[in-house]
Amino acid sequence: MDLKILKTFQMVVKYGSFIRAAQEMNYVQSTVTMQIQKLESELGVQLIERGKEISLTEAGRLFYDQSLQIVKRMEQLQTSISDMKSGEAGDIRLGVTEPTASYRLPRILSKFMSVYPNIRISIEISNTPAISERILKGDIDFALTTAPGLGADFYFEPLFQEEFVVLMPENHPLAQKEVIEPEDLWGDRLLITSETCPYRRKLEMVIQEQGNVTIETMEIGSMTALKFYVEYGLGIALVPKIMMEPEMKGTTVRPIRGSLIHMTCGVLCKESAYPFQLASQKLYNFLKKQLVGYSQ
Repeated sequence: MDLKILKTFQMVVKYGSFIRAAQEMNYVQSTVTMQIQKLESELGVQLIERGKEISLTEAGRLFYDQSLQIVKRMEQLQTSISDMKSGEAGDIRLGVTEPTASYRLPRILSKFMSVYPNIRISIEISNTPAISERILKGDIDFALTTAPGLGADFYFEPLFQEEFVVLMPENHPLAQKEVIEPEDLWGDRLLITSETCPYRRKLEMVIQEQGNVTIETMEIGSMTALKFYVEYGLGIALVPKIMMEPEMKGTTVRPIRGSLIHMTCGVLCKESAYPFQLASQKLYNFLKKQLVGYSQ
């Protein structure tokens, strides 16, 4: 059923006149007459009683009421499709690792969604290995993560460095130093995250580079929880700087010399999915603008 014909029918009903409907729609009267005849022929019923004044038949009243919703929904659908084609609307499944998920993304998405209110975004928060697997399965469109393992079918674009600092109890001897050297850490219990965490793997690489060093460690499953264990004197930890503002009561933060522990973070997706299309491209461009060279 032609949407234009439905609109013509509604205009005839609105103005009670074929002539007035034709004027409002910039048609000749014969076009309006033919469209209404075609509509009645398709439905197999008379919709309008012709005469000095026109009126709706019982079928016409029923059809008019229903046609209002049909036209409204069709117009909404056309708008949605047009927005989707231009990237103004769509659904995006975004994977994110911590601390970006909690400390950066909410502010960025708030800005993005005020500009693109018709783009719907679902967030999946996990570690890089889990997100990488979900991307390969097609469950996530793209992600903000640390760099994936080598040899995988991924496209990774670095955006910023996750800077790490040393978190310790405020009365710790190392709190007297302005800058911590990597070797200063080896005499203390080091609180570390789970073995699947890329941050832990990077830390272990740094430790191995120091040679045959034995370090006492205590595994804490959540990076967010590390600072609470430090607060109670259970050890010291290397944590993302962004998580330490403001500092927790009873703890002290110090920079660590060198950049070996810092992690490169960026956009991750299937190699075949890049460059992005439609709404995903708009979100990618926005994230890139907000995060490239990100610093505290």
